[in-house]
Amino acid sequence: MDTAVYSHTTTAAPAPWGRVRRSRHVADRALKIICTLFTALGAFVLGWILLMLLVEGIGGLSPAVFLETTPGPGTEGGGIANAIVGSLVLTVLGIVVATPVGVLAGTYLAEYGKNSTLATVIRFVNDILLAAPSILIGLFVYMLMVQPMGGYSGWAGGVALAIIAVPVIVRSTEDMLRLVPGSLREAGAALGAPMSTVIVKISWKAARAGMVTGVILATARIAGETAPLLFTALNNTFWFSPNLMGGVSNLPVTIYQFALAPYENWRQLAWAGALIITLSILALSIVARLLLKKDKVR
Repeated sequence: MDTAVYSHTTTAAPAPWGRVRRSRHVADRALKIICTLFTALGAFVLGWILLMLLVEGIGGLSPAVFLETTPGPGTEGGGIANAIVGSLVLTVLGIVVATPVGVLAGTYLAEYGKNSTLATVIRFVNDILLAAPSILIGLFVYMLMVQPMGGYSGWAGGVALAIIAVPVIVRSTEDMLRLVPGSLREAGAALGAPMSTVIVKISWKAARAGMVTGVILATARIAGETAPLLFTALNNTFWFSPNLMGGVSNLPVTIYQFALAPYENWRQLAWAGALIITLSILALSIVARLLLKKDKVR
């Protein structure tokens, strides 16, 4: 009798659940199809842009692009050697300024401040800077440095790029240090090491690959910025001064100006510059991913 009751209850229960599962299955399939279609659409548009960039950019590449300075209006030939070197100088200057500030601020948030009120405020401001339009940062540095100094300069451009890079480095440094097991810190403290030594010798060493990845990503972030440089370093058609005073030629602004020009050779140089800066950012992103992957494997 008990067996009959048990068999009766087990055979009668599944009936209503079949319909519910079927509707969920249909909804899941429909959402999957929609997501796939929109993913394919995004990939198609991005692929189209990259293909157009490759076709037009490769057509504009030549040895002169890397050896000659930007041409004047109506002249033939020329290159973007001064713009390439200027971009490298401004990017390096920005990262040199941003890296110690970002690393130390991220270390404070992860090791000292943690959940304090000051740390909460710093994280809030950092999130705002991450999402802030770069043109606003350019205007800020223009009021802070360009006007008091009486003209554009590479120093102002480097500071503007550094302000953009700092939030990226702060976030990546804090996140990487939070992944370091607390037992490692406790082991260092148990040996009598002060907190500063524990951070430098243990925490930073354990999170080294992730912190370097954050710096590389910040470099890729600022390498193609145009808006802040329009208000700070501006541009020129010759080699910049060694003291970085006056306009400093750079790839983003050169691409922006040459792409709108009526001269064919200028537009070709703009395509070549766009390809160079895109490949550079792609290379930096790949290096960052490889470092992060290597850190996870360890």
